[in-house]
Amino acid sequence: MSKKDIGTSLALYPSLIVVIGAMKEDKPNYLLVGHLGILGHDHYIVSLSKTHYTNELIKENKSLSINLVDEETLEKADYVGCVSGKKIDKSEAFNYEIGELHTPIITEAPVSIECRVEDIYETPGFENFILVPVHTFVADKVLNEKGKIDYQKLKPVLFEFPTYQYLKTGDVIDACMFTKKQTR
Repeated sequence: MSKKDIGTSLALYPSLIVVIGAMKEDKPNYLLVGHLGILGHDHYIVSLSKTHYTNELIKENKSLSINLVDEETLEKADYVGCVSGKKIDKSEAFNYEIGELHTPIITEAPVSIECRVEDIYETPGFENFILVPVHTFVADKVLNEKGKIDYQKLKPVLFEFPTYQYLKTGDVIDACMFTKKQTR
């Protein structure tokens, strides 16, 4: 084989980063997260180290918000990823509104998704929250003329794990399924 085996690696990075919001009574807590994904068309997964304070809040409320990070919200997002909610009150890190599922919806986030926890799948050292999206709130500035999210406008931030760097997005390479169109 012409490729080099580098062993076990987190080679699926870079990944979208988001700020997870969960409530402790009447105060929000936030956590920057890079371990997340899509499970089919109607479920998400968020994977958190079992040591995170936020996990207990999510389990208490059976809900959380997922707030996409763009360049405008990156500084605050990075901050909530660097300090623990066990030690520091992060409730004022963002402006927010309370969603129907009692989650903090970050008002300056371009996209916020309110989710219900359907299940928790444990792996060594991690709790993986299986989520059902219930509400998706999108800022007008990132919608296209058809009312859909325009990712060229949104430009979500990506996180590259091995080097701990944030990356820009936003350029279109080509239309999806372009190979099929070229062969017609």
